[in-house]
Amino acid sequence: IYTAATVEEAEMRLAEFDAKWGMEYPSIVQSWQRNWPRIVPFFDYPAEIRKVIYTTNAIESVNMSLRKVTKSRGSFPNDDALIKLYYLALRNISKKWTMPIQNWKAALNRFTIMFDERMPQH
Repeated sequence: IYTAATVEEAEMRLAEFDAKWGMEYPSIVQSWQRNWPRIVPFFDYPAEIRKVIYTTNAIESVNMSLRKVTKSRGSFPNDDALIKLYYLALRNISKKWTMPIQNWKAALNRFTIMFDERMPQH
C-alpha cells in the first residue's frame, strides 16, 4: 500500500489486502480504513520523500525514547521546560543513529525543492 504511486493505486492495494486477508485479520483492515484520511496526505509527496518517511520504525523509536524521558515527570512548569527536555533528549537519541538513511540524497533534494524556506542554507 505504501509503495503505491498514487492514492488510487493505494486504495486498490488496500482492497486487494482486504480481499486476501480481511476475513483472517479484520481489525487490521478496519484500522487502515478508519485511518485512511490520515494516510492519504502521504501520497502528496514525491516518491523520493515517501521512500524515506514511509517506515515507522525510526519514528516509533524516537517516540518511545521521548515517552521515556517524560514518563517519570508528572508535569512541567511551562511549555519551554518540555521543549528543552525534548531538545536535549533528541540530541542524545541522535547520537545513537549510526545507519545512513537509504535514498537520503534524493529525498534531501526534493525536501529542498518543496520546503526551501525550512531548509538550512549552506
